[in-house]
Amino acid sequence: MSFQLVSTIFIAVALAMDAFSVSITKGFTQKDLIKSQIFYYGLFFGFFQFLMPLLGYLCGSTVASLVSAVAPWIGFILLLAIGLNMIRESFGDEEEVTDKFSFKEVTLLAIATSIDAFAVGLTYAFLGSEILIPSLIIGVVAFLFGICGVFIGRKIGNYFGNKFQIVGGIILIIIGVKILLGF
Repeated sequence: MSFQLVSTIFIAVALAMDAFSVSITKGFTQKDLIKSQIFYYGLFFGFFQFLMPLLGYLCGSTVASLVSAVAPWIGFILLLAIGLNMIRESFGDEEEVTDKFSFKEVTLLAIATSIDAFAVGLTYAFLGSEILIPSLIIGVVAFLFGICGVFIGRKIGNYFGNKFQIVGGIILIIIGVKILLGF
């Protein structure tokens, strides 16, 4: 397995941690979810995690040639900021959640948990890397984590919630350092 594929999988897992944490919380607070609603959590999280890197890449590729000399620093700073923000958020209060399933809420949660993926797409553009396969991997991992999170939340509740964001933040920072050092 190539280092780029392994890095992409680690990025996908790190980005999916927010969705996973939210899904665990939803599984804990929405005991009456039916299978199709659980599927929607995975689908929405996966779709937005797939879409946002593409959008970030499209925005970033228009200026990539202008910043190619500082691309490693840009990648490092973006991933460091995202990682530190994820770690910081893990120590905050749990989000207020409702007891009933809502498409509006699922959409907002999916968008909110995929903002970091936009910045990752920018990073891929600045580095001149391919984006479609990484976006697909990111989306599939978020889809699976979203579904698994709801099921786990239904079983064990909200005990671990924000701790998964810490792991995701650390992984992003490590990958940022790797980009900066050129490994």
